[in-house]
Amino acid sequence: MNTRGKWQGMMTIARLNWPFYVAAALVLIGSGCVFIALPWREVRLVSGLAFAGSAYFLFGSLGVSHQVYDRSDLYRWHWLQRALGGAFRGQFIFCHSGFDEASCSLRERLGDVGWLVLDHFDERRMTEASIRRARRMFPPVTGTLPANSDQWPVASKSADVIFGLLAIHELRSENERSAWFAEALRCLRQDGRVVLVEHARDLANFLAFGPGFLHFHSPASWRRCWEHAGLRALDEFRLTPWLRVFVIGLP
Repeated sequence: MNTRGKWQGMMTIARLNWPFYVAAALVLIGSGCVFIALPWREVRLVSGLAFAGSAYFLFGSLGVSHQVYDRSDLYRWHWLQRALGGAFRGQFIFCHSGFDEASCSLRERLGDVGWLVLDHFDERRMTEASIRRARRMFPPVTGTLPANSDQWPVASKSADVIFGLLAIHELRSENERSAWFAEALRCLRQDGRVVLVEHARDLANFLAFGPGFLHFHSPASWRRCWEHAGLRALDEFRLTPWLRVFVIGLP
């Protein structure tokens, strides 16, 4: 049985992005020392702002990460009941972009279903250090198939549900994401659906992650991508203030 530690999600985020957190910790310590050691008003103002900003990033982003990945329903999977609704549970596809810590747990939750894991990692385009760390920490599970994001080794009209779980935002352009949805459309059966879980480029994620929220995409951008591919939204709901589930299907 796949079980998660109480702090696993937050610690994973910290490990994947450790240079940012180390830099923030150094700024926190350095600005605190300057504030205490130097009495000049202007220096204390600048060091105080640096201290507050680094503390907010350190404790705010990690605190939100803990809420999202460790304390929410995300990996407890109760939300699947709404997302899957009356979908036929025959053939499932799980897509990721080089970082897969959820497919085993999700498969256990779904029980005896057809199952295929696709890895869209492309080392030529996905060059961020955090993705490469993630790939070392969580190598693809046995049986995973490498697949271009716009060309999957999957028969047409063969899948009932396609999951994109905190992964498809790594396709950075709308054209790439539209092509992914077009391939999902090709692979879906008539009553099939895509279940997309993502952070959004919105106020809640800006307050939580600061400039890091630019790594996510806006709901409007996601909508343009799946509509361009010929799909439509069936449902949308939040797991937390920072995380959304989009359920997408055929017209």
